[in-house]
Amino acid sequence: MTLSNIFSVFGPSPIKPLEKHMDTVQECVSLLRPLFTEINQGHWDEGEKIRVEVSNLETKADDIKRDLRLSLPKGLFLAVPRKELLDCLTAQDRIANKAQDIANLVMGRKLVMPEPVLELYLSLLDHSIQACSLARKAINELDELLETGFTEKVVLLVEDMIKKLNVIEHDTEDCQDECRKILFKHEEGLQPVDVIFLYKVIEWTGDLAERAQLVGGLLQTLMH
Repeated sequence: MTLSNIFSVFGPSPIKPLEKHMDTVQECVSLLRPLFTEINQGHWDEGEKIRVEVSNLETKADDIKRDLRLSLPKGLFLAVPRKELLDCLTAQDRIANKAQDIANLVMGRKLVMPEPVLELYLSLLDHSIQACSLARKAINELDELLETGFTEKVVLLVEDMIKKLNVIEHDTEDCQDECRKILFKHEEGLQPVDVIFLYKVIEWTGDLAERAQLVGGLLQTLMH
């Protein structure tokens, strides 16, 4: 019996909503790049428009998360364990939450990354966005994994993505450390409170990759 036939008997598949949720999370995270481009050019009105988009996407992700949770009665047959699926959903959602936190903080305090740090920070941000994109690709293979009964070819494809995700997250940690070092050297002349929050932005940006890696780890657990 195919997966689609199984769910026609036992209930709707939770996999498509999980993938849709991760798609929305990735949209949310990807907006951080244009956000920083605008604010570092002093385009605060444009930055605010992007911040609102980030907030709207985070709300959309919350709605998908809520609907998916409500559609999973405890007795429903699932091709993957309910707890692991919900853990994965929660991990994905925390990525969108953190992206919103970053957007709200930089816009709320009108934070601009100092020029000596900016290039490396944008590299950190790009690494984190790449990590989230790779986690999304891996999650979007989940329905095929289930349809094919976890065939070796598809499993190896997803495991390769997860390995690449781990490498990106490690590179992100290195980039994060370098950002902190450069910011430390240029603290003088900056508002002390702004310095505290700039470190927070760097930390939270690294968290995006760390949380994407967690999604990959949970997916790997689902496969075994």
